[in-house]
Amino acid sequence: MAYILAIAGSPSHPSRTYGLLEYATKFISQQGLETDIISVRDLPAEDLVYGRYNSPALEKPKALLEQASGVIIATPIYKAAYTGLLKSFLDLLPQKALTGKVLLPLATGGTIAHLLSIEYALKPVLGELGARHILSTVYAVDKQIQVQADGNLQLDKELEERLQEVLKEFVQTVNNAQLDVKQLAYSN
Repeated sequence: MAYILAIAGSPSHPSRTYGLLEYATKFISQQGLETDIISVRDLPAEDLVYGRYNSPALEKPKALLEQASGVIIATPIYKAAYTGLLKSFLDLLPQKALTGKVLLPLATGGTIAHLLSIEYALKPVLGELGARHILSTVYAVDKQIQVQADGNLQLDKELEERLQEVLKEFVQTVNNAQLDVKQLAYSN
C-alpha cells in the first residue's frame, strides 16, 4: 500500500491551511492509501532556526518522508511566498529527499494576487530537493474556506471540486508509480 506524508507549513493551528490538509488526507485515506500529517510548527523552533540538521527531533519526520511515495505540502502564503517556518524545515532535509516522490502543493492566501507564489517560490526549492513529479497546485483564497461554529471547515463548491479533482489525480499517480516499481522489481 502506498504511503502519503502530508506536511503542514502553517505557523498557526487551527488554520485554514491545516484544515485543507486534513480534508486532503481524509479523502486520500478513503481511497485506500495510508496517510500521516506532520506539522512543522510542532518541531523544536531552536532546531529549525539554528539549522540543526542532526537534531533527534527531525529523525522521525525524515524517516516518514523517506518512506512516502507521495508528499502533500500545504502552506499559507505570506508576503507573496510560502512560510519561513516551512522553508526552515525544507532547508534541513537531505539534498535529494524528494527524489522519486509525487508532490502535491496546496496553498491558501488572502488574495488571488498571490496565486503564482507556489510556482515561483516553492516549486524551485522542491526541485532542488529532487522533486520531478509535481502535480498542479491547489490555491485557495481564504474566503473559499469558511470556519464553522463547531470548528469544522466548509469549502466552497468550486474549491472542493478542484481539490477533489487534483486529489484523484494524485492518488492515481501515486498508485501508478507503485505499480511501476513493483513491475520493475518483478522483471529483475
